[in-house]
Amino acid sequence: MTHANPPHDFKLELPCRPRRLRRSAALRRALEETVLTPAHLVAPLFVHDGPGGAEPVASMPGVERIPLSAVGETCRSLERLGLAGVALFPVLEARLKDAGGSAALDPDGLVLRAIREAKAAAPGFPVITDVALDPYTDHGHDGLLNESGTEVLNDATVAVLVKMAVLQAEAGADLVAPSDMMDGRVGAIRGALDAAGFTGAGILAYTAKFASAYYGPFREAVGSAAAAGTTLLDKRGYQLNPANRREALREAALDEAEAADLLMVKPAGPYLDIIRDLRERTDLPLAAYQVSGEYSQIHAAARLGWLDLERCRDESLLAIRRAGADLILTYFARAYAEARG
Repeated sequence: MTHANPPHDFKLELPCRPRRLRRSAALRRALEETVLTPAHLVAPLFVHDGPGGAEPVASMPGVERIPLSAVGETCRSLERLGLAGVALFPVLEARLKDAGGSAALDPDGLVLRAIREAKAAAPGFPVITDVALDPYTDHGHDGLLNESGTEVLNDATVAVLVKMAVLQAEAGADLVAPSDMMDGRVGAIRGALDAAGFTGAGILAYTAKFASAYYGPFREAVGSAAAAGTTLLDKRGYQLNPANRREALREAALDEAEAADLLMVKPAGPYLDIIRDLRERTDLPLAAYQVSGEYSQIHAAARLGWLDLERCRDESLLAIRRAGADLILTYFARAYAEARG
C-alpha cells in the first residue's frame, strides 16, 4: 500500500505555532525553563579504612570505595569542578559491627576522620554526613532492634542518633542528614546540636525516604546487605510505603516544624510526583537522592547498547531538577561536572 504525500502548498490556518520558539538552538537555550549546573549536585562518597586503595563497587560502574587517605584530594577535585558538596558514607569492616552499632559513637570513628580530612583539604567545601545506624549494625537495619529482633526501636534509636549528630558536627560536618526515618529525630537532633553549641550545623532531613527496591547497590557498597545476609532487607516498618503520597506530606510538615533546614526525597526518579508535592507545600530548600539503583540501571542499559548513557544521565537529572529539587545527590555528579567543564 502506498501513501500519497500531502502537497507542499497545504497550509493550516494556525495563528499559534509553538514550534516557532524551537526553530534554533539559540532560541531553545534562551527559553529553557530549568537550569541544571554542577552547583546543584552533591557527590556521595564511600570511604573505607583498609590498607588498600580504591575498591570498585561491582554493581555501580565507575563508583569506588575510596581510602581515607584519598578523601582530601577527592574533595579538592570535586570543589574545583564546582559541585555543591559531598555526602560521606563509611564502609566498616565486619569486625567493627555489632547489634547496637557502637562504632557509630567512636570518637575516632571512620566518618569523623573522613570529615576532618575533607575539611583540612577543602575548608569551604560543604560536607554532609549520614545519621543512621545501618553501616554500623551487624543486622543492617537503621536502628536498634528489640529483644526478639522483629522491630526497630524508635526512641532508643533516636538517643543514639542524637549523639552521632553531635559528634559529626564537632568534627566539622556542615549538614547532618538523618536517613533513618525514626519519628521525632529531627527535633531531638536540633535540640542537641544547639545545646552543644553547634547552632550553625544544619539538618538535611531524609523526609520522604521510601521502602524502595532501588537501594540494592548502595547496600552492597557499604556492606549493610552483607551484614544482614540479604539484599532484600525489609525496612517497611519505618520507611515510607511507595504507594503513599499524603504520608510524605505529613512527614514533611513534621520535619519542618522540628526545624529541619532542608527536606529530601529518596529515591528521586520514581518519586518525581513527591518532589513536586513537597515543592508546592514548603518554602524550605528541597533535595532529592538519585539512588544507586537508578544509577546502575542507566549504566546497565547503556552497556547493552539500549540507550545513550550521557543523554539519559542528563535527562534523568534534569527531570529531578524540573520537578523542584534544589540539590540532587547523585553518583553521576563528577561525570556530569566533567562533561560541563
